[in-house]
Amino acid sequence: MATIFPIQPAQSTGAPQANDVLHWMRPGPLQLSALPPLSLYIHLPWCLRKCPYCDFNSHEWRAASEAEIDGIPEQAYIDSLVADLDAALPLIWGRTVHTIFIGGGTPSLFSPQAIDRLLGDVRARLKLTPDCEITLEANPGTFERNRFRAYRAAGVTRLSVGVQSFNDEHLKALGRVHDRAQAIAALEEAASTFDTFNLDLMYALPGQTLEGLDADLSQALALAPPHLSVYHLTIEPNTWFAKFPPTLPEDDIAYAMLDRITERTTAAGMSRYEVSAYAREGHQCAHNLNYWQFGDYLGIGAGAHSKLSFAHRIVRQVRFREPRLYMENARAGAAVSQSDEVALADLPFEFMLNALRLKQGFTLPQFSERTGLAMTSIQRGLEEAERKGLVARDLFRVWPTERGLDFLSDLQAMFLPDDA
Repeated sequence: MATIFPIQPAQSTGAPQANDVLHWMRPGPLQLSALPPLSLYIHLPWCLRKCPYCDFNSHEWRAASEAEIDGIPEQAYIDSLVADLDAALPLIWGRTVHTIFIGGGTPSLFSPQAIDRLLGDVRARLKLTPDCEITLEANPGTFERNRFRAYRAAGVTRLSVGVQSFNDEHLKALGRVHDRAQAIAALEEAASTFDTFNLDLMYALPGQTLEGLDADLSQALALAPPHLSVYHLTIEPNTWFAKFPPTLPEDDIAYAMLDRITERTTAAGMSRYEVSAYAREGHQCAHNLNYWQFGDYLGIGAGAHSKLSFAHRIVRQVRFREPRLYMENARAGAAVSQSDEVALADLPFEFMLNALRLKQGFTLPQFSERTGLAMTSIQRGLEEAERKGLVARDLFRVWPTERGLDFLSDLQAMFLPDDA
C-alpha cells in the first residue's frame, strides 16, 4: 500500500485514551466545517519471504499447514482484527466507508474463506458506499493466483499485483519468489477476473539499463493494465539492502527512465495522475486518492496507521507492530500503541506532503476544509515554490509542475514548520 509518513507530533496523549471519543471531541484548536471521506486499511503482515528492499511491517510465513501462519491460525488473526475494529467503532460511529484496502505483507496468502469472513464482519459493523472499492494486494505465485476468482466472489473488487519486474535476473536480485512466466499468468488471470486491477513495477533496479526498463514496460503495457504503479527502488534503513547495498543506476539514468515511463504510458492511453501512478480513464485508485487528498482512514492490523478527524482536532494512531503482541492487545480492546494529536504547526506540511503528490494538486477550499487553517499558513511556501517553478496556481487550485513532481521532496520540504 501507499504509505503516509507522519512527522513528530507536538503532543502525545497516550494509548489509554486512544478510543475515548469524548476525549477527542472536547473543545480544541481547530474548527473543521466537515469531516473528510473515510477509508479502512486492513494490514495482514505475512509474506512467503521478506524482500531485501522492504521496510514495511511484514514477517515471513513459516506455516505448519495451510491453516496456520507462523504458527498463528489465520482465523485467530481475523478474530483480533474484528476485536480491534469493535474497539475503534466509537471513533467513526455513523460515518460511511468509501474504500477498503487489504495490504501487507501478502494478503493473498490468506484463504478466500478467511477474506470472505473478514469482509462479512466488516460489513456487519460499518456502512459501506454501494460502490465501495475493495482492493486486495496479491503476489503472482501460482499458489495465490488460483485463489483470484474466489477473492472476487468474497467481495474484493480490485486486485493489486506486485510484479516489480518481468526480468528473472532482476526478480532474483529483488528477492521475489515468482518468475516472469508466473507474473504474466497472474496478470492474465487478474484481467479475466476483475473489472479493474493494478500492476506494480519498480525501476532503477540493480544492473538495470534503459533498454531493460523498456522491455519491462513493453511487457507490462502489452497486458493492458487499467492502472500501473511504478516506484523507484530506494534503499530504506533497516533493510537487507541497507546493510548490503547493491549498485543502482546513476541518477541521470534513473531520471531518463522516469521520462521514458511517462512517455510510454501516455502513448498507451494512461495518464499520470499521481507521482508514481498511471491510469486509464475511470481506473484511478480511489483509496490512494483519499490518502493524497488528506482524507481520513482507520487502520487495523499489526502496525497499521490511522488518521482521523474530529470537530476540533486531527489524530494519528499506530497499532502494535509485532503480530503476536498486536493480537494479544487487540483481544483486550487495546490495539493502539500510540495516539497523537497533530499540532497546528505541523498541519500545513502534513497536508502538502500528501496533496502535492497529485498532478491536479488541490483546491484552496479543500485545504481549509481538511485542515481548518487559513491559506495564509502556506502562503510563504507557495510563493517560494512558485518562484522556483515547482508549483503553478490560479484563484482556485494549486498543482505541482512537472519539475515539482520530479523534485517532490524538495517541494514538500518548503512547508515544514520553522522549528523542524
